[in-house]
Amino acid sequence: MTSADLLVDAFGRVKENVHGAVAGLTDAQLSEQVEAGANSIAWLIWHLTRVQDDHIADVAGLEQVWTAQGWAKRFDLVFDDAATGYGHDSADVAQLSGISAELLLGYYDAVHDQTIGYVSGLVDADLPRIVDTRWDPPVTLGVRLISVVDDDIQHSGQAAFVRGVLLRRG
Repeated sequence: MTSADLLVDAFGRVKENVHGAVAGLTDAQLSEQVEAGANSIAWLIWHLTRVQDDHIADVAGLEQVWTAQGWAKRFDLVFDDAATGYGHDSADVAQLSGISAELLLGYYDAVHDQTIGYVSGLVDADLPRIVDTRWDPPVTLGVRLISVVDDDIQHSGQAAFVRGVLLRRG
């Protein structure tokens, strides 16, 4: 198994988690904040997708799917097109009210496709490339990709938890 195979597998698992967290829920369920200050499933999935889109596009030298494929216009959010959700508060989370599963998963799948297209072509020698010098030590491509997978898994797990809470409530 190559490092590209591992990355394709990891991002494939994220896709399964994302689809599992969203499947069969209503727009209202996707938007529900189970308590004040909590993140909704819609926001969690949008956020993890925006981070993946931002980070993968950056290291691959590509335009983000968000703008290149018109997803920013389709979502029609009040945020700047560069926003990924970092620093958002409860009011920002509420901006994703009424977002459909179809829209969320459409954007996620488009980002997933761009991600797989990129990572499937990587070779081991690509991974030590420095992609971010703002950190000490500087961030390599391999570390950045694992960071994205880790962030995605955490947020999709949070979305699955919220799903469980919502379904348990009935």
